[in-house]
Amino acid sequence: MFVIIGWAIALVCIFGVYIVHGGNIGVILKALPFEFITIFGAAGGAFLANNQMKVIKSSMAGLGKCFKGSKYSKARYMDLLALLYDILQKTRKEGLMAIEKDVEDPHNSPLFKKYPIVGTDHHVTEFITDYLRMMVSGNLNAHEIESLMDSEIETHHNEEHAAVSAIARLAGGLPAFGIVAAVLGVVNTMGSVGQPPAVLGGMIGSALVGTFLGILLAYGFVEPLGGLLEQKVDDGSKELQCIKTTLLASMQGYAPQIAIEFGRKVLFSTDRPSFVELEGHVKKK
Repeated sequence: MFVIIGWAIALVCIFGVYIVHGGNIGVILKALPFEFITIFGAAGGAFLANNQMKVIKSSMAGLGKCFKGSKYSKARYMDLLALLYDILQKTRKEGLMAIEKDVEDPHNSPLFKKYPIVGTDHHVTEFITDYLRMMVSGNLNAHEIESLMDSEIETHHNEEHAAVSAIARLAGGLPAFGIVAAVLGVVNTMGSVGQPPAVLGGMIGSALVGTFLGILLAYGFVEPLGGLLEQKVDDGSKELQCIKTTLLASMQGYAPQIAIEFGRKVLFSTDRPSFVELEGHVKKK
């Protein structure tokens, strides 16, 4: 929603001021479709040539996420920490082997089904169960598991950031393709030097629309989407860091109540539940 509102404000301010100052919007509207096809077509071709298919698919999926609200909310994090608390509490009372069935089949586990917001999220359940499985095996110490977690989170972060980088490169290329379109317009104008001044002026104006459109698309549309996607990627990594910190705190001997407090402190302040909120949510569940 805010993406659309932001674009609307930008367009109203740009074209509104242009019209108020006496600009002829007809010149822009006449040239716009042709310049748009030239610029975005060239940029799209370069985008395909510059990226592997997995990055292209990730970029398309990421752009779709930009138009949806963030799933990372205080309510989601409270459920995540409550789930971790229940798992750790069960292991503390009954031993690590007590969660073996939950780890092997999380989709049918009462613990995971109790919190459907995070319990049905494939990435979250896989990350939690993979490291719980290692904890159950007892063959790795906390430092070794922490190293593996860091490597996995870094890999996840790099994979997601490949789409961010691809969109950033696309935004960086759009002004250049705008110049290409403008140069072609100037070449076309120079081939019509015998035309009346009014006609030549219109042709030059149409050519300059290419430069204008390339810059507008880059800094008004594509680059903001890349920045928004980067923020969403960081939110996803933060969730994995929360799980990592909580599980490691438990491995180091802290009680479940303290371990989830470690995880709570990792979260961004805008999404972090307070100690009282989380304690109330855990007791209620």
